[in-house]
Amino acid sequence: MKDFAKKRLSIVGSTGSIGLNTLDIVARHPDRFEVVGLACGRNIQLLAMQIKQFQPKYVAVFDSYLADELVSTGVIEKARVLFGKDGYKTVAALNEADIMVSAMVGAAGLVPTMAAIKAGKDVALANKESLVVAGSLVTEAARKHKVKLLPVDSEHSAIFQCLEGRDMRTVKRLVLTASGGPFFRLSVEEMAVITPAQAVKHPKWSMGKKISVDSATLINKGLELIEASWLFDCGIERLGVVIHPQSIVHSMVEFVDGSIISQMGAPDMRIPISYALSYPDRLELGFRPLDLVGVSPLEFFEPDMDRFPCLRLAIEAANAGGVMPVALNAANEVAVEAFLAERLSFAGIAATIAKTLEGFTPCEITGIDDIYQADALARLRADEYIESGIY
Repeated sequence: MKDFAKKRLSIVGSTGSIGLNTLDIVARHPDRFEVVGLACGRNIQLLAMQIKQFQPKYVAVFDSYLADELVSTGVIEKARVLFGKDGYKTVAALNEADIMVSAMVGAAGLVPTMAAIKAGKDVALANKESLVVAGSLVTEAARKHKVKLLPVDSEHSAIFQCLEGRDMRTVKRLVLTASGGPFFRLSVEEMAVITPAQAVKHPKWSMGKKISVDSATLINKGLELIEASWLFDCGIERLGVVIHPQSIVHSMVEFVDGSIISQMGAPDMRIPISYALSYPDRLELGFRPLDLVGVSPLEFFEPDMDRFPCLRLAIEAANAGGVMPVALNAANEVAVEAFLAERLSFAGIAATIAKTLEGFTPCEITGIDDIYQADALARLRADEYIESGIY
């Protein structure tokens, strides 16, 4: 049997769905992985349980009040407790870590992702927003510091696997699959009255609330197109999306000779996570083999841009480039938060994004300050639009 060196992990976003699945893999393979750092936002109770089980050396939470609350739980023995942006950066860039799992939700994940890269750590990347808002900066830093960006999203992991050892000059198109979310077969009129409770119930994947809503609007797929363009150094014109309700084919690569290679598997995030963690090896996860007969038929459809305007808006922002993807992402984060708080209708998410983007020109990103300024302005305009109530 092959001997493997144990990998030491730092996980930023440990209490979210990606973090939980990552820790499940660690628990299944204690001979392969060790957790040296954990970071989360506000879920102190769950973090305390994780600390007790995995005994990290460093932990980080959102602010000093939560740090004090964590200490008061009594689970901290030897771990150093940190907080805020500096705490997240420290956990992401630990000398003791071999790989950092970037699982924080939203544009806030850019800071720890960049910290890990600059510290020379390979990154298992689940935080797609890092590449959506700062793709040029992140990929340039990864090349400079000679680190791997290992995709965690099932779609990008699929493409990553299909492309291994292949020359991109032989590739015609990368095709991402989308489940279509819970509302794929609804009419525009039916979608107008969708509630947050309905939107967070994804039919195939177990995900957090924000990502579930993004999947329901299909903006998640638009963000993934932008992410893929940076991960695989591929122009947006060579990327496509198809709806695949069964979520068995996770993505495909079409080659210039007409061949298409796809990666298939059960809709379980532990599969792509485990590949990112163990790359270039594979782990035995003990799952039931995929029953191709049982999951048939496998269907594919073109996405309807009229019913899912968020996908169209994302593609337009990607084509425009510059700060437009930054504004797109910021407006979406504000709109989804308002929708989940029942301050905005489901249709209002797309309306908010469209109105926010109207005020932007695709200025080139020359540094991190350009990103922060565009992000702040987009959030302000999205908030103003939502408060106006005219959507």
